[in-house]
Amino acid sequence: MAAEQHHPRRLDDIEMDTWLPVIRFVQLLPQVLDRTLKEEVGLNHARYAILITLAGQGESAVTMTELARIAGLSRSRLSHALDSLEERGWVARTSCGSDKRTLSAALTPAGREMLRTAAPVHVEQVRELVLDPLSAEERRQLGTILGKLLPGVTAAL
Repeated sequence: MAAEQHHPRRLDDIEMDTWLPVIRFVQLLPQVLDRTLKEEVGLNHARYAILITLAGQGESAVTMTELARIAGLSRSRLSHALDSLEERGWVARTSCGSDKRTLSAALTPAGREMLRTAAPVHVEQVRELVLDPLSAEERRQLGTILGKLLPGVTAAL
């Protein structure tokens, strides 16, 4: 019996019928969103997520740790993405003291303008792929379900 406790039981058929579409959806959706944003506005989804997060802060800057968490990027990938966004004039980073460690980032007016171009493309696709196929009740259920699942995933990061 003790040996069996070390081996997780396999997913049964009903669990597999739930799990396989979930994993397929979470793998494919970011790819589709990324491709469309690149084709339509020349911006990948991770960089869009950074810009939209910064826009949601108003004039406040966001710490690198928080931005990495929200965008789902490692600190090094976030730094690379911010380099690109800063070169384009869409983000301004602030640093601390003589060691130039970056503490936070904020959206520039040019970054806000890029979002005005990119957001309608993103919103249209989110509606088409996620929201419109669902009834109002199903959207509420999805929000409730994801609200239960996200804390476990977030805590595991």
